[in-house]
Formats: sequence, structure tokens, C-alpha cells
Amino acid sequence: MNCHPTFCGMLVEVSDQGRLLAVRGDPDNPDSRGFLCIRGRAAVELPHNERRLLTPLLRNGRRGEDSWRSISWEEALDRISSAVESTRRERVGFWFGHGAHVTGINRPLIMRFGHLGGMQVWNPAIVCWAMGAYGLALTGVIETNTKEDMAEHSRLVILWGANLASQPTTSPHLVEARRRGARVIAIDVRRAEASRHADETMLIRPGTDAALALAMAHVIVAEGFVDGDFIARHTVGFEKYAEHLKRFTPEWAATATGLAAADIRRLAREYATTRPSMIVVGGASMYKHRQGWEPGRAVATLPALTGQLGLAGGGLGPRHRAFPTGDHLADLTAADRRAPGAWVPSHMPSIARLIRDGGLDVLLTAGTDMLNSFSDAAAIERDLEKVGLIVAYDIFANDTTRRVADLVLPGTVWLEDIGIKDTATHFYLMDKALEPVGQARPLISVLRELAARLEVKDFFPWTDLEGYVDALLKPQRGGELTVARFREMGGIAERSRLSHVPYQQGGYATPSGKVEFYSERAVALGLPAMPGYTAPAAEPGAPAHPLEFRQGRVLTAFHSFYDNGRALPMLARAEPHAEIWMHPVDASPRGIADGRRIELSNERGRFEGVARVTEDVLPGVVWARDGWPGLNGLTSGEACLTVEASEGLDPRIPGGQSAYEARVEARLLPV
Repeated sequence: MNCHPTFCGMLVEVSDQGRLLAVRGDPDNPDSRGFLCIRGRAAVELPHNERRLLTPLLRNGRRGEDSWRSISWEEALDRISSAVESTRRERVGFWFGHGAHVTGINRPLIMRFGHLGGMQVWNPAIVCWAMGAYGLALTGVIETNTKEDMAEHSRLVILWGANLASQPTTSPHLVEARRRGARVIAIDVRRAEASRHADETMLIRPGTDAALALAMAHVIVAEGFVDGDFIARHTVGFEKYAEHLKRFTPEWAATATGLAAADIRRLAREYATTRPSMIVVGGASMYKHRQGWEPGRAVATLPALTGQLGLAGGGLGPRHRAFPTGDHLADLTAADRRAPGAWVPSHMPSIARLIRDGGLDVLLTAGTDMLNSFSDAAAIERDLEKVGLIVAYDIFANDTTRRVADLVLPGTVWLEDIGIKDTATHFYLMDKALEPVGQARPLISVLRELAARLEVKDFFPWTDLEGYVDALLKPQRGGELTVARFREMGGIAERSRLSHVPYQQGGYATPSGKVEFYSERAVALGLPAMPGYTAPAAEPGAPAHPLEFRQGRVLTAFHSFYDNGRALPMLARAEPHAEIWMHPVDASPRGIADGRRIELSNERGRFEGVARVTEDVLPGVVWARDGWPGLNGLTSGEACLTVEASEGLDPRIPGGQSAYEARVEARLLPV
């Protein structure tokens, strides 16, 4: 279900009549070894679900009325192509989500369609993993050691904002490491699933990860735990960074993080004196605030200071959408062939401004619930009224389709198409297991038909779909890995030139090729030369909204798939309502008891859920699982980085996220 980097192997049982009967984990899959979490097990409820979209639908009435009539594919494609042809191409936008590329082969063609067709097209990483990777990339450490390396070599594992919900197959390897005697420490804003695997959990205030990392770096330098040889050979700017760190004492960080200064010193000393130590940073949730790029940048300096990079069992461990060490798929997005134009970058505030200013006449969406994934979602919904035609391609209706789409196209689930999955270590061929239900069509076939109608030249120059997949696979094994060869191999191939331990020969992702404690590149982007920490600014009306709201992930949901999990009975039963975590000292004066319905509110919106009163969050913090309808009506939408900084670092890593933080008040709702 696109849980990158998990991609659990599945075996499916299909009846003679072509119906999916059962799904179970594949014991021969080297990544998941037969494991399936609840998301994977719920896949059995996908293909023949009564809520599936089975035919193209045209809105029958005004937006928001959720009234539809069925139309033919011919009419649907005619309406789309006519709307595109009646305006300038730069006034056509394509926004897609993870649901559009679960097969692993759609994303390059979506980008290619936009680039060659002269349309706006944006990278959905800006609502997910990119902000964390941006901070890591400023320091230069974006490749990770594998979960297999962790299991075999790590003596200390720090799970830093990594609750394992987005990569549950890491858990067995963590267990293996613990059986060898490795110690595990979890750092988070709540006691999450990862705490069950941890010897110790350290709760910190939301958004203060960079402060903790800088204080740890202070201790490492001040107490002489640095690896001088590594620093001399593989880093730049150490002297300036060491001077810079003098003010970031544990006592200073204690005020910011809520941890005791003695505990910060103890953590720093344990990390620096245990070799090898691995830090597993979170993939998305810990970066969803105004300064979300700062934590990754600061954390990435810790293994460099201690010489843990390029070391088996050390470095940074597996994370959501990490860059593996080895050969990748071919880049077929045709970004280098995009004509000059008024292209709005992958920068959420700029996209929101384009919509607000009436700059889009046609918006194509695929596999996404924009109203629940964009920050400040209520403003987005209001502004989408200015878009003439909104098209949604998906397999289930969601808030975006129900409330703002004019035309809905029924999509296929991954079992109904061919695909490629890639983990940190392997590629997998996903052969088609089922025929599409109803009139559902694969996205690639829809794009090919639209490209033909709109005369998008050279969009699909391959003979057939397998020829396209062969082109994607070309970098693997010197071009010898084709679909036909893949099938002969049983659908499993180790990534060519794979290394479980990156940076053994250096080669960091910076202009100098070294870890950059001091970055001239950052200065050129308008950012500080060295890692830092920016305390949250007081919001207007803060006394009226005293609680710090944060959101994250759980095993029952991931991204906005399947109407945020509501379309699958197994997931809906496991999580029947939004749960809002709150500390007893905050709940008691508000008359809030565990299990009661409550409302979070601020000047932007309101959100209802059920209270979970627990000491597993800090006082002053409320937490909820992301993806719930209406949740992002609370969040700020403020730009984290300028367009220039967002676009100027690495084309793979846009820093265009808006802030998802919020200050709220909570109140008990009447029974």
C-alpha cells in the first residue's frame, strides 16, 4: 500500500471467477519475510468493495451537493481535453498523491505528461517526506544504512521521531538488534508504537528536535568525544561549528525541550561512546512545522562529529523515502525537455496562491485528497471555487471528490495492473493479478488517451507497457533486468551495486563532497551557514489557544488512501473515530474525561474527536493521527522556506512544504 520503504510482499488467492479471496504475507520476500500489518491485511477488502468508483461521474448540481450522474469514458475525456484546449496550458495544473503511484510506475509518466504538455505539475513530496530530507541534504547525509545492517551491527539505536508506523518491517530487525544486546532509545512528542521496542522513551516538546541535537553536539565537542580523523578527512567547517555550538548548552536545551539537562548530557555521552550507534529519524511528522528543515540538518551532524558515517551499524537508519545506496530506476520524467514558462514550483504556499489568485482553469488530481493533505485546507477549499474544472482520478470517493470535483474518473487498484516496487535493497515485479472492476482504467492508459487528444508529442514512445517498464529498469544490472527476465527470476531482484552501508568512500551530497557543518550553499539560499534552532513564534491570540497541536501516523492509516481508511471495514473498525491525545493536567480543568467527545478550535477552524487522556503526551500538547477530514482546517499554511531556498538545493528534494503546526483550545462537547 505504498508504505515506502516497506512495500511488504503479498501473496493473493484468486478464484476461478477472478475474485480476490485472500491476501497473506509472502514468506519468501526478503524485506517483509511474510509480515503484513493491518493495512496490508485490509487489502482483501479493496477490489470488490461496494464503495468503489465503477464509472466516470459528472457532478449533477453545484459543488458540495454530492449529487452525480454516470457518463461514458468518451464523454469524460472529451470534457477534459476540451477544457484544456480552451485555455492556456500554464493554467492547467496536475496535483497527484501517493494513491496515484502505488504501482511504482505511474509517477514518471505523470511528470512527463505535465512537462511535455506544458502544464503545471507538482511533486507531492512537499506534503510528506521532503522537508526532513531537505535538512539532511543541507548537511549532506541523505543515504541511509539498511535495516539489515541495523539488525546485524548496531549497538545503540535512537528512534528519533520514527514511530515505525510508516515502515513496520523495520521492527523485526530492531528486535534482532535488541536480541544481540543493542539498546534502543525513542525520542518523540508522545509514547508511540516505537516505545514498545524501546528501553527508554524521552518525550520532548513539539518542534524542539533541533535544540536537542545541537545540545548533544555541544556535549560531544565540549567533552572531547569527536572523531578528529574523520572530521579532518570528511568534513568542512568544524572549527566554526565548534565555536557556534558553545551557546547550545544542555541547560539551554532543557528550557526548550522539557528534558532535564542531565538527561541530555547522558544521551549525548551514550551516543558518542557507543560504537556503532545508529539514528533512525522520522520520515515526515517531526518536520511538519515552520522550521521543519532545521531538525534534519542538526541531527545529521551527530554521526559526522563521532565518525559514525560509513560505519556498519552506524550512520542514519532506514526512513520513509530514504535514498538507498545503489542503482535506481531511469529518469523518464522529461524535466530537461520542459519548455520555458511561468511554472509554479513545488512550493505549497505558491500553489495555494496560484489557486487563490484565479490562476488555474483546470485542475487534474489523481490518488489524493487535497482537502485533507494541504495545510490550511479550509482556505484551499474556498479558493478552489475559482477553478473552472476539477477532475479527480481515484478508486474511492473522498472529501475532495465529494465536495469540489466536477468530474470523477474510476481508477484501478494495484492488483489490477503491472507495477514495480523498490525498497532500500530490492526491486519487485508486481504482475497483474485481477481484471479491473467495472469501468475502472489504469492511470497510464488514461494519460495516453489524453496525450493523444491534446497532441502531447513523444509522451509514450514505447511499444507497450512492458517496454516502458523495461526502460525504467535499464540502469539495473547493465540493462539486463527486463520484465521478461524479472519473471524468470520469480519477480525479486536485488538492487544493483547495493551497499548496506553508505559513505564508506565519502561522497556526500554537497558541493564539497564532504559533510558541511558550515555551508556556503545554505548562505546562497538565504539560510544560516550552520545548523540552528528557531523557537516557535508566538501566534496572535496565543492566550486563547494555549495547546500545541501536532499530528502523526499510526498503523491503521497512511496518507489519504481509501478515503483516509474509512472505505475499508477492517481499518474503520480498528479506528472508528479520531482520537485526540491530551495530558490529564490539560484535560482536568476543562472537564474532559477519557472517551468523551471534544472539539479543538482556533481562528482557522474546528475539529471534533474523542479524547484519549494519557500521560503519554506532555502537558500543553494535543496530538491526533493525520488524515482525518477537517483536521488540516486548523493548521497554519505558512511558508517554511522561500521559493528560492525550496527549489535551489536538490531537484529531488523540494522544500516547499507549508507549516502544519497550530495552537488550539479544547472543549468538551455536550453528550
